[in-house]
Amino acid sequence: MALICDTGPLYAAMDIADQDHVACARLLETTDEQVLVPAPVVVELDWLVGQRLGPDAFLSFLADSLDGLLEVVDLQTQDYLRVRELLDRYRDLALGFVDAAVLSVVERLGETKLATLDHRHFTIVRPRHVPAIRLVP
Repeated sequence: MALICDTGPLYAAMDIADQDHVACARLLETTDEQVLVPAPVVVELDWLVGQRLGPDAFLSFLADSLDGLLEVVDLQTQDYLRVRELLDRYRDLALGFVDAAVLSVVERLGETKLATLDHRHFTIVRPRHVPAIRLVP
């Protein structure tokens, strides 16, 4: 089992002023599961952190990746096909590429939970492999 992370918990763990900082930092620091970050999340995190926290926070994230504290998961062809399906099916929800890619990775890896703060999208979108995904923290 692994802990797949969306952008929100990663950002909140970095930003001590974020209302979800404590819960997200605790989740990432105490998990005994491998932390997996879908590649599109890295780009979104870079933009968000760069806008709000400056370069040091993102460099720390990259160091954690290089040190093996988390692993970036690249998208595969089947993920892009699923992203396209999700974006078409949920076009009225304005799901977005990153969220669709995150769900695609969750499905491909057969995970039943997701670290996210985006309850709006991930409580509506239905995965293929389980009735619903458990959202943490």
